[in-house]
Parts: sequence; structure tokens; C-alpha cells
Amino acid sequence: MASSSAPRAAGGSSRMTSVVDALCGDYQSFIVEIRRTLGVFKGIAVDLERDKNFSEVKELEEAVLELLKASEGCAHLSSAVKAVGEAYVPSKESTDFGNLLTEESNRLNAASPFDPQRNPFYRQFKEAVWNVHHAGQLMPGDETEDIVMTGTQNSLLNITCPLTGKPVTELEDPVRSMDCKHIYEKAPVLQYIKIKAANAYCPVAGCPRVLKAGRVTCDPLLVVEIDEMRSRRGNSGCSSFADDFTELDDD
Repeated sequence: MASSSAPRAAGGSSRMTSVVDALCGDYQSFIVEIRRTLGVFKGIAVDLERDKNFSEVKELEEAVLELLKASEGCAHLSSAVKAVGEAYVPSKESTDFGNLLTEESNRLNAASPFDPQRNPFYRQFKEAVWNVHHAGQLMPGDETEDIVMTGTQNSLLNITCPLTGKPVTELEDPVRSMDCKHIYEKAPVLQYIKIKAANAYCPVAGCPRVLKAGRVTCDPLLVVEIDEMRSRRGNSGCSSFADDFTELDDD
């Protein structure tokens, strides 16, 4: 019995991993499309603000908030799917995955509720519209340091490859570690992993993660984020660290 049940358990875990990867990929693709749409909406809002069509700008702002809520909901669902999948142990008894996902999603929503005032992309939208007629002036509420800082948040943890020193905007084949989220040029990091093997610790100072070849990939969101940074630099010509992360532009 033991010899026959082990393969079944292993097969169940393998299928679960495939399902989790597929679902998380779908959620990530949806988040990518939302990010692209946010960039489009921001550009339209800027044009409308310039033409003083303030009511239409307000309507777009409301649509942006709905998109941000949907994006955060997808992120929580993706995390819930991953958590449930990792905790899954095949057994003869049926598993109520719907209930498990609901519980985990509710836990994540409660731990990190949607707060537009602390969402960097909502701030970027508001800031772009504000600058049409008030460039160089503080936005209302920017006297609060905590709010100002949220405008500089971005998912890119490093702006240069830790191995080559090249800016991520100039990488020919960028990849991101699924574990520590740091970004590298693909060929050098794979060579680094091959040479170091089990000692292939992430070269970013203070990062304790060990890099694995199967865990560094160019996810769809990485392409969008690098395009956003590249577009920001092209439009402003500014190279400061803070300014690299204060806009969400079209591709």
C-alpha cells in the first residue's frame, strides 16, 4: 500500500503545482492589463485636465479607483491560491478549495485593506493631473511626509543588475527572482547559479535568498515595470533614484 500511495500523492502534488502556476499566471496577466490601462487613463485624464474638462477627469479618477481595487483583489487571490496550494496535502478525503480560498482571501483583505490614499498608482494619477495646472506646487496633503513617501514606491527593488551593474532599463534579457524579487540579466545570473550551485546566494547586500535557475524568470509584470521606468526617464531626463519611481507612463 505504501509503495502505491506515494506515487499518487506525488502525482496529486504535481497537478496542484500546475494548477496553482496556471491560476497565478492568469491573475498576473490580468494585473498587467490593468497596469497598462492605468497608463492609458492617466494620459487621457491629463489631456482632459488641460482642456478643463474637470467632470470627465473626475469620472476617470473613479474608474482608476475601481481598477486599483480589482488589481489588489487579483493580487490577494493570487496569494491565496499560492498559499492554499503550498499547504495542500493529497488525501482520500475531499478538500473544499472554495472555502479555503475564501478564508485566505478574507484574511489577506483584512490584513491589507484597500487604501487609495496609500496606493502609489492612485497618487501617480492624481499627481499627473495636478501638475497640468500646478506644476512645481505641492499637492494638497503633501505636507504629511508619510503620504509623500508613498508616491515613490515601485515593485522594482533594484535599478541596476547586481552582477553586471547595468541599469535594468538597459538589460537585454531581464529576469526576476521569484523568491527575493531582485532583477538580473538572464545569462550572467544563470552562469552565476551554475558556478555557485548551492551557494548561489543573491548578490544584493543583505539578501539571504539562494538563487535557483528554475526560479528566475521574466514575468509579464516585469516587462511593464521596466517599460514604465524607461518611459519615465525618457520623458523627464531625470536620473535621480526618487524620480525614477514617481510616474506610471504609457508603454
